[in-house]
Amino acid sequence: MLTKQQAAAAVRDAKAELGVTWRQLADTVGRPVAWTTAALLGQHPMGEQEARAAASLLDLEPEVEASLREQPYRGALGHQVPTDPTVYRLHEVLEVYGPTIKELIHEEFGDGIMSAINFRLDVRRESDPQGDRVVLTLNGKFLPYQW
Repeated sequence: MLTKQQAAAAVRDAKAELGVTWRQLADTVGRPVAWTTAALLGQHPMGEQEARAAASLLDLEPEVEASLREQPYRGALGHQVPTDPTVYRLHEVLEVYGPTIKELIHEEFGDGIMSAINFRLDVRRESDPQGDRVVLTLNGKFLPYQW
């Protein structure tokens, strides 16, 4: 059995070799692009049909398809502080704005958290005269603490 990281590397290689986009993969799998990308990078288990569809489009080996169906170890970036500039900037955003986000969630909803399980993510481009902007939408269910 391949590890999730090995399967993700095979996905990236095939994607680059074939010129397939994450959007094309999501359309083939029948799931949102952010979820599909995360799954193919090893952060979600895919169902049998989802894994088969992705593997077929990317012409992946059965071992990769099997790994795509396995339960992942989530959040496995491999570094305490990310070194990739894009991932680091997201880490930096949470370092700077995390306490603010926490305060605003508590003020608006009460004592609780935003779910990362019942969660949706969207990434889109917004035109701006000073340069295009990245718009991230983090949409998680509120879960009140219960004592």
